[in-house]
Amino acid sequence: MQIIADALRPNALFAITLGVLTEASETQPILDAARALVVPGALRSLADAPVATPLPVRHNGQLLNDPLHPFWPCYEGDEDLRRKPAYHNGTAWTWLFPTYVEALLLAHGPEAKTLARALLGSAAKLLGEGCSGHLPEILDGAAPHAQRGCPAQAWSTSEFLRVLLLAQPTTETTP
Repeated sequence: MQIIADALRPNALFAITLGVLTEASETQPILDAARALVVPGALRSLADAPVATPLPVRHNGQLLNDPLHPFWPCYEGDEDLRRKPAYHNGTAWTWLFPTYVEALLLAHGPEAKTLARALLGSAAKLLGEGCSGHLPEILDGAAPHAQRGCPAQAWSTSEFLRVLLLAQPTTETTP
């Protein structure tokens, strides 16, 4: 039995950042696909694309979504009927975004540092809004990507800073 999952999610990026996949033939397709999940400063938990394998979201037997287009762009409204279904079906997570940038760095080496810093720079607006100097927990997966959840998420900010350090230009000194 072969199971084919056609819903694009960010999970495969961890295979790169944990060193399981290192060859360009393995890493580049993941990075190319994950690009569809990128929003400024965050990474969607599910791509805004139709799927062949239905992904129904139900609450007490009631169908809450379109199973063939399960992307849920906004994290707002009733906890059980609106927010919980959105959490892993399109909400954009700020803590995941640096994982994408780190995977780029691991796949492409130091020559990707300029791109990495530019991508991380897309979080600058988030750092200046809400709880200034911090990143929020999540954003809506659809524009304008409103900040949601915790306004100052420690692991989001620490992951951002950790990967920003990895992306810094290397300084070479000659004696």
